[in-house]
Amino acid sequence: MKIRKAVITAAGFGTRFLPITRSQPKEMLPLVDKPLIQYSVEEAIKSGIDRIVIVTSASKRAIEDYFSHTPELENFLASKGETKLSQRMREIGAMADFCYVLQKEPKGLGDAVLTVKVVVGDEPFALMLPDDIIDSNVPVLKQMLDVYEKYNSGVVAVVRVKDEDTSNYGIIKPKEVTKGVYQILEMVEKPGPAKAPSRLAIVGRYILTPRIFEILKDTKPGKNGEIQLTDALNTLLKQEKLYAVEFKGTRYDAGTPLGWLQANIELALKRKDIGGELKKYLKKLL
Repeated sequence: MKIRKAVITAAGFGTRFLPITRSQPKEMLPLVDKPLIQYSVEEAIKSGIDRIVIVTSASKRAIEDYFSHTPELENFLASKGETKLSQRMREIGAMADFCYVLQKEPKGLGDAVLTVKVVVGDEPFALMLPDDIIDSNVPVLKQMLDVYEKYNSGVVAVVRVKDEDTSNYGIIKPKEVTKGVYQILEMVEKPGPAKAPSRLAIVGRYILTPRIFEILKDTKPGKNGEIQLTDALNTLLKQEKLYAVEFKGTRYDAGTPLGWLQANIELALKRKDIGGELKKYLKKLL
């Protein structure tokens, strides 16, 4: 079945960015001149998906406002002769069909996924975590969709990490089926390097079948009372196959201040309008 919907999770408190996230949704922090969450939306659209479901919270109305139409701003810009900028604002409001689902409490990624069951229904879907910004020639989600269509099974994105970083990720036990594509035999949540079954770490891109909803309903809360998606995926492995794609591209963890700064600098350096001047400034500074 064709993937028609992408779910983007955006309900967390963004504690690693306090105090700015007291009033500003982390997903609305700028990467150069666009908010974090827009990169995920654009990746989905470039992969052929234009139905976007955003899991949000009551304090994050700014996200919904951003993707809404702004005729007053568009008309103002047009009256000033800023026709290209006016058109750009109009395109943001029309770039996809958006639906918003409220997660009442921050009870983990598994709970966030469970909240969209009524909207997604009995369909496979993409799941995207906007903290993970991935710069690639072919959108990562498109790379994953190609694998999904070939094997008709769920897919996760993975990257290779250093020994000391395995404890920060879910790590897969892989069986390579073709270059860069693996059947997942097991997943271990945040193991130390001695217990990690590989150095392939799951990052914030998934393609999931609707069976995950039934499993999540029966998944018991783990640490901090949160429902862990990894626990549910391990149960899913007993019922159907799951694959991993070691994607081609550069991933930035924009959910941390350092990763966010790195993403800003590297993406800005690639911009024709500001990259040259920024490079000169950095050379002068360093």
